[in-house]
Amino acid sequence: MQDPMYSLQDVKRCDLCETPVPPKHCDICHIHLCEDCVGKHLSNESKDHCIVPFKMKGSIDSLQDVIRCELCETPVPPKHCDICHIHLCEACAEEHLSDESKDHYIVPFKLRGITPECTKHFTKICKEFCTTCNIPVCPLCIASSEHEQHEKKDILTWFETIRELMQKDIQDLEKSIYPKYQEAATNIPVQRADVNNRSQKLTKALDKQGEALHTEIDTIIQGMKSEINDMDAQHIAAIDQQEDAINHTIPEITQTIQDLKRLLITSDVCLVSEYTSRTEEFRNLPAQFQVTLPTFTPQEINREQIHQQIGSLSELVIRFLLDEPQILTDIQTEYTDLLSVSCLSDSELWTYGYHKILRLYNLQGELLRSVQTKSGKYPWDIAVTPRSGGLVYADPEDRSINLLSGTQIQRLITLRGWRPRDLCGTSSGDLLVTMTNDDRKQTKIVRYSGSTEKQSIQWDDQGNPLYKSGGLYDDKYLSENRNFDICVADKDAGAVVVVSAAGKPRFRYTGSPSTPGESFDPVGITTDSWANILTSDCNNHRIHIIDQDGRFLRYIHNCGLQYPGGLCVDSRDNLFVAEFIGKVKKLQYFK
Repeated sequence: MQDPMYSLQDVKRCDLCETPVPPKHCDICHIHLCEDCVGKHLSNESKDHCIVPFKMKGSIDSLQDVIRCELCETPVPPKHCDICHIHLCEACAEEHLSDESKDHYIVPFKLRGITPECTKHFTKICKEFCTTCNIPVCPLCIASSEHEQHEKKDILTWFETIRELMQKDIQDLEKSIYPKYQEAATNIPVQRADVNNRSQKLTKALDKQGEALHTEIDTIIQGMKSEINDMDAQHIAAIDQQEDAINHTIPEITQTIQDLKRLLITSDVCLVSEYTSRTEEFRNLPAQFQVTLPTFTPQEINREQIHQQIGSLSELVIRFLLDEPQILTDIQTEYTDLLSVSCLSDSELWTYGYHKILRLYNLQGELLRSVQTKSGKYPWDIAVTPRSGGLVYADPEDRSINLLSGTQIQRLITLRGWRPRDLCGTSSGDLLVTMTNDDRKQTKIVRYSGSTEKQSIQWDDQGNPLYKSGGLYDDKYLSENRNFDICVADKDAGAVVVVSAAGKPRFRYTGSPSTPGESFDPVGITTDSWANILTSDCNNHRIHIIDQDGRFLRYIHNCGLQYPGGLCVDSRDNLFVAEFIGKVKKLQYFK
């Protein structure tokens, strides 16, 4: 015998998508719904809905007996007159409005009671809302001079607008703002732990320096004690020598005295004639010496000198990122397709775009210098070397890296099988260059000292490529961080890839954790004196600020940026942003 459920499946289907055995039912619209279609059905706010489990369909029939159109008895009327206080079906709503003997205001049934009584004219209902005064107003209020020049809206329209705004706010709060606060809250214990860890490191370093200083002091004291011991030994030796001489002479004197006494009592002339006096010999004591005894003259202890010997402790500086970065300067360049900017100084900027001319501007937007590339083609990237202040540019057309020195362009490096892309100078005076091979299947970073290759960074510890190749773009803007990490904006990979100075992977940043579904198109990249990493998210018209360990800090996105590209910072950590539309903006993003 066939299971009756199978025959039911042939009949009962979702009225929107035909899915068999729908688990839900709208008791007002009288349609069956699958789980997927419930949300779609509820999104239609032109009428009321009541979703119940399928097995409970018809459960509001008792309600239908109560709530009916008060003109034609149609159950579950979708409309309501908020002035006459009656329920109306669609057809009767039109008929009800045709009665012009009194005022009417038709609203959706679920919004019945939306029109409040006027607080000034108690017999009137407020059908409009004064947005200037932010209060509901009745026809008499509108006719008065008080609201004559004010902006007014239909109260239902205003209410729906506010509801939409609240719905948007809820979505924004739930999906964006609240997760950010949660993320920030989880970072608080990390920050506290970081304070403790750093404090312990500082204390340990101080203890180590103190121990070193104590060791030096102990060594000096021990050396001086040894000198005292040596001088004591010399003094004792001199005393011993004197003692030996005295002890040697005393028996001789004693013997001489005895001999003289014997001679005094003898009458032997011969013996007496042999006597020779030794008194003068014994009169002077054995060699006497004078001693200048050592003394210790302590110096006054100079606390400042000791402090200098120990070292210095830098001040705690707390810097806050601005909620709204300030635009300090807005420079219009001659480029219609500006790509990047590099600071020659705090007041002069090199720029380039899809053009063979490199241009130097000051902060007033004045063109100071124009230089044509050696090949006559546009460069791929430029960089000002930190030590020499020279401008270096990459020319993939002839595979060269060139240095602008004075008025001369000097070719530093010519590649074979590879084309230079992006570059940056390092604090040590080296040059970092991203490059792709001729078939665009490999990308690597090479460190040069002058024209000599010192290091190549291409693979991780498992032999996988660190940087994506063969995508739509070959841009791999890069920057050396204060901790010597190498930070690369890999647009094709949609990631900022950070490796140590030795080329070991540290982390990959793929966008803010609070907005995981959003695209991330990193183009320009730079770092500041706090080792923060700033990268431009070009197509989203914003800049991401992350710390040196890859933690998202905030966006710069509320100062009118348009397609931000290359970035650089000056000595005061002011940020310069090259916009593709041809502008350079100088921003202050902290206080």
